[in-house]
Amino acid sequence: MQEILNLNKNNCTDCYKCIRDCSVKAITFANDTAEILHDECILCGRCYVTCPQKAKQVRNDIGRVKNAIAAGKRVVCSLAPSFIANFRIRSLGVIEQALKTLGFAEVQETAIGAQLVSEEYARIMQEGKLDVIISSCCPSINMLIRKYYPTMLPYLAKVLTPMEAHCKLIREQQPDAYTVFIGPCIAKKQEGDESSYVDAVLTFDELADWFTQAGIELPYEHVDPASEGALSRLYPATGGVLKATAKVKGYRRIAIDGIDNCRGVFDEIENSGFGKVFIEMSACEGSCVNGPCIRDHAERRLKGAMRVDTFAGTGENPFQIEQRPNIRTSYSFTGGHKVQFGNDTIRDMLWKMGKTSPEKELNCGSCGYPTCRDKAIAILEGKAKMEMCLPFLKEKAESFSDTIIHNTPAAIIVMNEDLVVQQINPAAVKMFKLKDASDILHEHVVRILNPGAYQSIVSAALSSQQRKHYLADYGLYVDETILYDRQYHIVITLLRDITEQEQMRIQGTELKQQTVEITDKVIEKQMRIVQEIASLLGETTAETKIALTKLKDAITHE
Repeated sequence: MQEILNLNKNNCTDCYKCIRDCSVKAITFANDTAEILHDECILCGRCYVTCPQKAKQVRNDIGRVKNAIAAGKRVVCSLAPSFIANFRIRSLGVIEQALKTLGFAEVQETAIGAQLVSEEYARIMQEGKLDVIISSCCPSINMLIRKYYPTMLPYLAKVLTPMEAHCKLIREQQPDAYTVFIGPCIAKKQEGDESSYVDAVLTFDELADWFTQAGIELPYEHVDPASEGALSRLYPATGGVLKATAKVKGYRRIAIDGIDNCRGVFDEIENSGFGKVFIEMSACEGSCVNGPCIRDHAERRLKGAMRVDTFAGTGENPFQIEQRPNIRTSYSFTGGHKVQFGNDTIRDMLWKMGKTSPEKELNCGSCGYPTCRDKAIAILEGKAKMEMCLPFLKEKAESFSDTIIHNTPAAIIVMNEDLVVQQINPAAVKMFKLKDASDILHEHVVRILNPGAYQSIVSAALSSQQRKHYLADYGLYVDETILYDRQYHIVITLLRDITEQEQMRIQGTELKQQTVEITDKVIEKQMRIVQEIASLLGETTAETKIALTKLKDAITHE
């Protein structure tokens, strides 16, 4: 079966927000994406709600329910009382009609199961065997105890949740019923998967999507006060369990919401005595009206709680339940054994993280873990990476950057937009014959360079400029790259000394010119010699020709 809470890797941006919001740190980072550790997750849904990229997805079970309806099964809905906060409708009848249009055979309130649970809580208090009793209504709190707080198991009320209690009642009354719970909770899906009485669980988000698919539009209306009150309808709001549960002499009562607050109470229970106390616990701050699958999140706490209070009515008339199933149960520890790391191992990891002293353990929480020590343990467990530490990355980047700047042979000067020097590297100090960097820091660059080019690039808002020029004051030829970062309002110039190359180029040019001049002179001289030779040769040939002609004539006439 598909996991209940999953990750859309394409949407994950590795922002670490989910791990910051995860109270039990049931998230690891692999391949630059968040991975939910399902064995450690308590399905509170905080990561689902707070993920800015909507990378967390809840398993959709609409298809299972549609198939049951299509198969002709008698599908009975157990509707969480928080429906009145989510859908903003007038009454139960409005959504009941909509659900029957979808194919549900019957719609009942989960508040019936809540009434059974409250009655059982009162019996446990009357038995007086436990000093501390923790309510078992919230499946995320139940999972939190079962996975992380085995010492709290004796205090967890051995009672089914309202969902299971109600669905068990439905099954006993209608053995052929296909039970479907609908509510604001993701953890209920896990509870439903493990239950013998619940066939499927849908969230309010899923139901709203189904209504949209079916073309069903629920009106936005003020809630009608119930004609007959039912205190168990108050369960979705903080303190609702206490209001719906009869007071028992000798027991104090307190409501705690929010996972971190509940964990704090667990620590208090372990370390000190409370006497007899009944504690209502909810994973969500504001309880179920602030559940992860409640819509209109901006209004869900106060207005949602007020709508629940109005819907519950002012009377105390309980639901008429003819038969009462046995809803006692047992809860066992399901958490794995965690590897304990010694102080030396943790200290070694802290050193690798750059936390070489207590002062460097900033405990900033940017990585998602409350302390650097917790982060070190998470790395040892394979759940986190060193790169998740922002101060570490910043220090590493700055160190790397400083090393490059300090050792580069190019002169580097960093200025603000007013051309006041903010940083200068050793190569620039040497190039401009400064005694020390402090000689020019926080001074205008005009002291060592003509600012004209820098003023021009800032005025024109250019990103970069490349030029070669001669620094007469220093007798240097430089290849200069000017960079302007408008976002950070800085100007950076990188100057590379090309004097030697430029001098070689000039010398080469002069040598070429000299060669050309010499060549011209040689050619000119050679041409004169050739011309003289040619002239002499011309005269000699003519004289020889005359003499030979005369000789020929003499021989001929003999």
